[in-house]
Amino acid sequence: MKILLADDDATTRKMLGAMLSRWGYATMTAASGDEAWAILNSENAPRLAVLDWVMPGMDGVEICRRVRSELSSSDRYLYLILLTAKTSREEIISGLEAGADDYMVKPFDPSELQVRVGIGKRIIQLHQELVEAKEALHFQATRDPLTRVYNRGATMERLHEELDRSAREGQSMGLIMIDIDHFKKINDTHGHLAGDVVLRRTAEIMTSVVRSYDVVGRFGGEEFLVLLPKVDEEILSRIAERIRAAVAAETIRAEGAEIHVTLSAGTVVGRKGLGVDQLIQAADEALYEAKRSGRNRVCAATLAA
Repeated sequence: MKILLADDDATTRKMLGAMLSRWGYATMTAASGDEAWAILNSENAPRLAVLDWVMPGMDGVEICRRVRSELSSSDRYLYLILLTAKTSREEIISGLEAGADDYMVKPFDPSELQVRVGIGKRIIQLHQELVEAKEALHFQATRDPLTRVYNRGATMERLHEELDRSAREGQSMGLIMIDIDHFKKINDTHGHLAGDVVLRRTAEIMTSVVRSYDVVGRFGGEEFLVLLPKVDEEILSRIAERIRAAVAAETIRAEGAEIHVTLSAGTVVGRKGLGVDQLIQAADEALYEAKRSGRNRVCAATLAA
């Protein structure tokens, strides 16, 4: 773990650095508050800082205050320990109110500092575990358990968000509705476990060929939606065709069988005044046309002027 030591006294910095190194910590040092603030704003900044209260320029209390107002985030917590010769109750309270997690009065006992730094390390680790648990819960709540793409609820939420954003920014967005051709026959012939493999692999292929910021979601059964920000009809058609061709070129092996899968897709580009329901209906009608025309093809919706 990396720790920032900020103190304008070179002897104190050297002593603290030697202690922390013996205890297994890597250190960065700053001789002023401004230097400390720059380090805390840098990429891969230390998660724990030991700050002298009185320093040239920005003091330790001001750093605490600015960290809490400008650098605080739900996924990255900075643990701050103030070093101070101040001993009055009012001064200590003011430091804690500014955002310090702990304080030590100079001269300090090394064993006490070791314990307090260890507490800070433990709190940072617990916070990180909490962040990871929250992310895992969010993933589980928004993902389809079989295919690992967005589930229907999360897909619809993202569709509303993208449609609102495109309207605000005056950008177009595209929607592709995809259906696996003859999926019931795959289940009937090879079994539902094979059908599950087909769904998973198809979702993986779709995710691999769209752009990194496009959204792939399972709409239900063997149907998927792909949301594509900032596309026109030409780009949308090209991406939809790329998805279709990639799936058609794949031989999916499941339950001892080699299964060739094709897709039908309907596309629509959203425009001002169109709501989510209208977009989905238009994409669905285009999908129906693709299936009616022989499947394994992409059809674009024709919207009334």
